[in-house]
Amino acid sequence: MQSIRNIIIGAGQAGLAMSHCLTEQAEPHVVLERGVVGNSWENERWDSLRLLTPNWQSRLPGYVYSGPDPDGYMRSGDVVDFLQRYAVASSAPIETGVTVTSVTRDAGNYIVSTDKGGWRAENVVLASGACNCTTVPSFARELPDHIAQVSPLTYRNPAELPKGGVLVVGASATGVQLATEIHASGRPVILAAGNHIRMPRHYRGRDIQWWMEHAGLLSVPLAGVDDIARARSVPSLQLVGDQTRQFLDLNTLQDMGVEIVGRLAGIRDATLMFSGALANAMSLSDLKMNRALSQMDAWAMETGLHLEKPPVRFAPTRLPTLPRLTLRISSGTIGTIVWATGFEPDYSWLHLPVFDAKGRLEQKGGVVAPGLYALGLPFMRRRKSTLLDGVGGDARWLVRHITATANRAAA
Repeated sequence: MQSIRNIIIGAGQAGLAMSHCLTEQAEPHVVLERGVVGNSWENERWDSLRLLTPNWQSRLPGYVYSGPDPDGYMRSGDVVDFLQRYAVASSAPIETGVTVTSVTRDAGNYIVSTDKGGWRAENVVLASGACNCTTVPSFARELPDHIAQVSPLTYRNPAELPKGGVLVVGASATGVQLATEIHASGRPVILAAGNHIRMPRHYRGRDIQWWMEHAGLLSVPLAGVDDIARARSVPSLQLVGDQTRQFLDLNTLQDMGVEIVGRLAGIRDATLMFSGALANAMSLSDLKMNRALSQMDAWAMETGLHLEKPPVRFAPTRLPTLPRLTLRISSGTIGTIVWATGFEPDYSWLHLPVFDAKGRLEQKGGVVAPGLYALGLPFMRRRKSTLLDGVGGDARWLVRHITATANRAAA
């Protein structure tokens, strides 16, 4: 069994940022990666995916985007290249093709077992990602076999789907993007929309992410929210990485011919049941958008920012005429369901009492337990914790915590 002071599990943006920050402090460590650097971006993203953040916002500790298109949006392959170049520039000590099978505690150290042997470490950083599994409702098991079920982790493009109509469940960024692409392929699409947040791609001449960053919305700390569990479950904005498209919202999809229905609530008597609260979900979405835009306008006024374009409010989301509440599975209307219902991390190999009653990892600002840390999860220390531009600040804080703890122990 090999011994080292620090082990990082995962070589995505979070793991690489942590490695860079540990190297800066001359902290010995190794990064264990089940696949290749940026494995999730390489193998678990659909073909047309682009980042929701512009290239200029792709910033990691000691490394920033320097290409010719700062206002563009990276494809998943570009993200892989970006991360692999970062790993080389950082001289990150990565062992690829190493799958962690268990993490346990023994005699004050952590035992990390892998398919390539075991490790012993004082500190372990869980940087294996926040989107390892899709959150699919339990009633999905009641669907008959002839209905194909696909997740964003397995979907690649419309050509791989069976013939026939498609029900996309979920109207956040992933859901609206996949519904748009699948409909454009010629398939009839129904989109089941629950909670979502509508947002323009540009506002008053600037990318919405510029506003989110400069107005401070991305840097809101833990202390700045009343309900952190709710803040961590906020859906992603209805955006797409496309400079030419102002909205990819439910109005846009309806204009394309996508049928919009309420949240998929369950299955009864071989019938899909949709919520009748679609109008409420749409109103709340518009309310959240306008509240954010008002915050941006207030910041611009307070700072004396000169902008040629004045504040604007957009027409509300249109409620479809008599949205359907049911759909017989045997009707032949759909042959595939795409579950764009959210993601969660996979810690099935973490054999420690660090989970709450719902099976969620318990952590505060990235600290899970003495010597055990997490990185890259939603709203760990700030709202931007899962972004390329957010993991760096969290990583630097965790490294300071690690070194301070070591110094106290040595004193």
